[in-house]
This record gives sequence, structure tokens and C-alpha cells, in this order.
Amino acid sequence: MAQQGKKDRTVATHAGSHPHEHQGVVNPPVYRASTVLFRSVQDLRERYRHKYETVTYGRDGTQTHRLLAEAFTALEGSERAIILPSGVAAVSTALLISLSPGDSLLMVDSAYEPTREICDGLLARIGVETTYYDPMIGAGIAGLIRPNTKAIYLESPGSLTFETQDIPAIVAAARQAGCRTILDNTWATPLFFKPPAHGIDIGVYSASKYIGGHSDMMMGILTCPAALHKTAAKMAHGYIGHAVSADDAYNALRGMRTLHARLVQHQETALILARWLADRPEVEQVLHPALPGTPGHEFWRRDYTGASGLFAVVLKPCKPEQVERMLDSMRLFGMGYSWGGFESLMIRADLKTCRTAKPWHAVGRTLRIHAGLEDPEDLIADLEDGLARYRGE
Repeated sequence: MAQQGKKDRTVATHAGSHPHEHQGVVNPPVYRASTVLFRSVQDLRERYRHKYETVTYGRDGTQTHRLLAEAFTALEGSERAIILPSGVAAVSTALLISLSPGDSLLMVDSAYEPTREICDGLLARIGVETTYYDPMIGAGIAGLIRPNTKAIYLESPGSLTFETQDIPAIVAAARQAGCRTILDNTWATPLFFKPPAHGIDIGVYSASKYIGGHSDMMMGILTCPAALHKTAAKMAHGYIGHAVSADDAYNALRGMRTLHARLVQHQETALILARWLADRPEVEQVLHPALPGTPGHEFWRRDYTGASGLFAVVLKPCKPEQVERMLDSMRLFGMGYSWGGFESLMIRADLKTCRTAKPWHAVGRTLRIHAGLEDPEDLIADLEDGLARYRGE
């Protein structure tokens, strides 16, 4: 179904859907396969000429995976997408196709912790040097680029601290130096920010979060230009051996159909909670890209079309047991390391050990909050009770 010129919510609803190719069935079939048969030697030969573009073996993906990739690229505006078993798989694949021994990587200092582990572990072992940079460096990143710098990695807004980066300025410096740019766009999704439209070379996503939307699947998605697709697919499926269940691909595609409706609600509820918390005497600062005072707010206003449900709260100085009392008896806010599902979450965030280029100085302890799809009044009531326990009442 053609999507050119359609609005995002329409694209998310219809892209990758071809009912009349499947006897009129609205949702595509789930093709589970390891072995794929060929009609003839000539058929085998022709299809292997286009490996990774067509179905040749289950590890590389079936028709179900192809339809998900079709839908995702239509929404993001990219040329190709590769379906992977986790967000970390998308991150590692993007880095491995961009870097070789002896190369240097510029990694944003606010990156997702497993991304830092890849840099300090896997990349270091193969002889790739990582330099962490201040998320708010903007055009100043040109001063960090060296002759062997081959890639600049962005995550905007950043994990835990939610700085929004000046993406156009960093992309301009990267292009001037011939560096590839990689962006973790999980927070915004392609609904609220489109990496290709801003000059980003590779987009990475944890589709386990908003794309799936129900906290019941693991998946990553990597998007790239057509010229990089074969290299990325060979790395992911051929060299590393990543494979994704067709059932998960189906669930992700189904999740895309409600992505707009869910994200609008996540955004609305998160802003209600963030503004309520900002007025609380126990709170020092709310870190939400859509609120003035959060680093990079002006860039969020300029470049993004919306905000998701994830943000953070910096409490005023307190004892650890106060925070524990608050968290231990929350009724609606669960404690868990993921986010992007229908349920609200709250977890402590330790920012003292995850920054190296520019230490993060928070007055008090930080809580990361994901606003789910519950009624905001019920969530506020849960927060009221939690803050009463925090005060020892």
C-alpha cells in the first residue's frame, strides 16, 4: 500500500499491510522458518544474488520480518531496516559496521549503560578507542574529531539525564570530517523524530519499548541507507548470527498500529506528572525535555514533534532509606529496568558512575519515571502516598 504523502498516524496504521496478497486477511501471516526451499537451481542462484533483500534462510528473516521492516522504514523515512533480537544488538551492529581496529569513536557521555559497556568492553578488545563527549557540546565536537575518528554516536534525549543534543550541529561537523553518525532514537520513536531527515546515517532502536508497547517482547531495529544495508545485514545475520522470532516480528508490527495513540497518551500523562512533581517541595528538579530548564530544551522545541513518557526527577538531599520507603510500597509504579510498555515504572538512577566526560552533579537522588497508560489522577495519588512515606508520615 503506497504511503507517500500520508500523515504519520496513517502510515503507522497501514504501512506493511497487503491484505489482498494474503486472501484479504488484515494482519499479515506469521511465517516461521529455518529452511526455505527453492523451485530450481536458477531460482536459488537468483535469490542468493539478492540475499538479505529476499527470503533465503530463516535467520535472515521471513516475509513477516520484511513487512515489519517495510512499515518501519515508511514511518521513519529511511531506506532500509534490519530486525534484530534486542536494542543492544542494534547498537553493537551499528558500531561494528562503522569501526575497525585502530579507529576512534566519539560516544555521547549520556549514553544508555549497556552502550557504554559495549564501548569499554567489546570495542576496546578489538582495538577501537572510545572518547566520551559532553552531550551539550554541539558544534564544538569538531575539536574532538581526529584523523582516525570514524563514527560519532548520539543518544538524544540522553538516558537518565535527558539532555537533548544539538543534532544538526553535530551532523554538520561529522559530515565535514567524513564521520558516520549513529543515533539511538528509542525515546522519541520515528513519530517524534526522524533521523534521516536530520542527516543521521544510522538509527538504532530498542523496539522492546514503544514499538512493542506491551512489555512482552525483545527486539531491536537498525535503519540505514540502501548502500549500507547489505553490510549491516551480513554483520547482524551472517557474522554474529542474530535471528528474531517471526512471532515477535508480528507483535512489533501490531504494536506499530497503535503507536500513535499510545505515545500521545504517554506524552500527556508524563507532562501532567512532571509538572505536578515540579511543584512538590521534595523535588529539586524535573528532567523532561519538554520542560524549560532541562538541558537542550531549546533543541527539543526546534527539532522534535513530541515527547514520550520517560523522564527523571532529582530529589532534594535525603537519606537512602527515605527513597526506599517511597519505592517499596508503590501500588501502580513498578520497579523495572525497561520502559515503553503500558505500565508505569519508577526506579533509582545512579548518575555518579555513568558519566566520565562531564560529571553529573545532582543535588539529591534521582528517580527515573515512565508514565504508563493509567489514569493520571490515580498515578498522582500513588505519588502522593509515596512522598508521604518518603517524609516518614
